[in-house]
Amino acid sequence: MAGFFGRLKEGLTKTRNNIVSGIDSVFSGFSSIDDEFYEELEEILIMGDIGVNATTQILDRLKKQVKENHIKEPAACKEFLIESIKEQMKVEETAYDFEHEQSIILVIGVNGVGKTTSVGKLAGLLKDQGKKVLIAAADTYRAAACEQLVEWANRAGVDIITGTQGADPSSVIYDAVSAAKARNTDVLICDTAGRLHNKKNLMEELKKMNRIIDREFPEVHRENLIVLDGTTGQNALNQAREFGETAELTGIVLTKMDGTSKGGIAIAIQSELNIPVKYIGVGEKLEDLQKFDSEQFVNALFDVT
Repeated sequence: MAGFFGRLKEGLTKTRNNIVSGIDSVFSGFSSIDDEFYEELEEILIMGDIGVNATTQILDRLKKQVKENHIKEPAACKEFLIESIKEQMKVEETAYDFEHEQSIILVIGVNGVGKTTSVGKLAGLLKDQGKKVLIAAADTYRAAACEQLVEWANRAGVDIITGTQGADPSSVIYDAVSAAKARNTDVLICDTAGRLHNKKNLMEELKKMNRIIDREFPEVHRENLIVLDGTTGQNALNQAREFGETAELTGIVLTKMDGTSKGGIAIAIQSELNIPVKYIGVGEKLEDLQKFDSEQFVNALFDVT
């Protein structure tokens, strides 16, 4: 895991420069802990896309700790701030049940977030665990999506079910579910169209896919993962809320974290939505998508080992 921790640390460089260097300058620039000190911290956290609610709760917890421990020096409360951020990211459930049961994973999200790429990488991860994986290319609207996915399936060494361009995506799901049952597949990963969250008909289509799976394979373990682009900050949070109204989201895949200074969004997402970030992407390679560990994330962000 040291290799990935190194890449994660490197991938969070822009965020670290944005948030952590700002925090450090507050700690070194203030000689006492007062209202102005907390206001400066608040501004840096909010500007780093940690969000207003999460920031308020992080600072409330920090103030309590400072009071209880009679801390007078700003520098002495950095450790408490890090702990408070970790505490804020705790979610009830981060189970990876699909690794242990016969499962169907629907991967959803808007175009351009790295959804198709994430499907390919996830297939590779599960294949490496010895799972029998099948991919369904149900994004039939975008010609490039299917070609891209076939390429990823080949790279990951897994089978893929495709439909013709413009075909009913639900028919691809139906064929894939039938194939998964017949082949006794461990995990079926379904790539879905990059729905614009304000298009009602596309949301209806997502519901239709869910109904087909419920009808054809009621006993299978279900997982709905939404892919969010870390570079879009608060917009990613809004997308998750919108999709959450149509599909019961069980986890989040956070991509492009290496290209953003808004990495604080990972903190905001787990805090605001109480949906676990299950995977994080910090690069283009197959192995650059890994399980998310909030403790490891905060350690990499603050460069503490």
